[in-house]
Amino acid sequence: MGAVVQGFGLIGVVVAVGWLVAHLGLFGETEQRILAQLTFRIGSPALLFIVVSRAETAVLFSGYLAATISGVVLTSATYILVARLVWKRDPTHLFMGGMVVSYVNANNLGLPIAAYVLGDASLAAPILLFQLLVLQPFWLAGLDVSGGGRASVLRMLGRPFTNPLTVASLLGLGVGLADIRLPGFVIDPIELISGIAIPSMLLAFGISLRLSPRPGAGGTAPELAFVVLSKLGLMPLFTALVGHFVLGLGHAELTAATVIAALPTAQNVFILAVAYGRAVRIARDGVFLTTVLAMPAMLVTVWLLG
Repeated sequence: MGAVVQGFGLIGVVVAVGWLVAHLGLFGETEQRILAQLTFRIGSPALLFIVVSRAETAVLFSGYLAATISGVVLTSATYILVARLVWKRDPTHLFMGGMVVSYVNANNLGLPIAAYVLGDASLAAPILLFQLLVLQPFWLAGLDVSGGGRASVLRMLGRPFTNPLTVASLLGLGVGLADIRLPGFVIDPIELISGIAIPSMLLAFGISLRLSPRPGAGGTAPELAFVVLSKLGLMPLFTALVGHFVLGLGHAELTAATVIAALPTAQNVFILAVAYGRAVRIARDGVFLTTVLAMPAMLVTVWLLG
């Protein structure tokens, strides 16, 4: 559990540095956008290529993944329905909000939590690869299509593959499946570039926290509360119910699926919101509050599951 607390603390320190440089006037909105674009276009694609190419792709077929996917689908659908009927949000906002309530921090927090709470770091791999190869392309395609122009099946299927994150994930999967050992002069620069992804992402997030209104300002508080409840409450609940009553998972698999579902929203959701210019406030506030509240939510989840 100490490693999990350390993981949260590490993220908090880097975010605090971003907040501080903005508070001191050293960085502003221009620098925030540069960091976001640097992460989205260069750092994150390099990181995703490394992660996916080295992952054990067989874990995608782990028994509890279906329960986690069910939690993603049911939680996203619930948010989209409520946000549309109650707050009359437009399609682009709904897609971005759907990503906020369903896209978990499987890499930065999922790996240490899987290792030190669940006892096996590989338990984070199924949801990580599912998000990179299925869920993220779906949400990005929705954002692309809803941004303007005529929606079509071809556009929905084709546009994600022009996205640097999706392309890097697919290239990494190909290298992993083919068991290709890339030479050092190829892989070393990619690893070096990948190192800028997480720090840039967290610094941009910290800058935004300082320059933007407090969470829930501007009439978004009710929706934000529902977003946090959906991510940390409904998603683990749906996952546990489907895993137990529909899939009949054993206790260990059920616990793993539910704890992974209780992870906070991934920071790169905020980066995507900035890059696409969609629902930035709800993405930033959702990431912030779910990250702050994730530890008690996961402790309650583990306690309830025994």
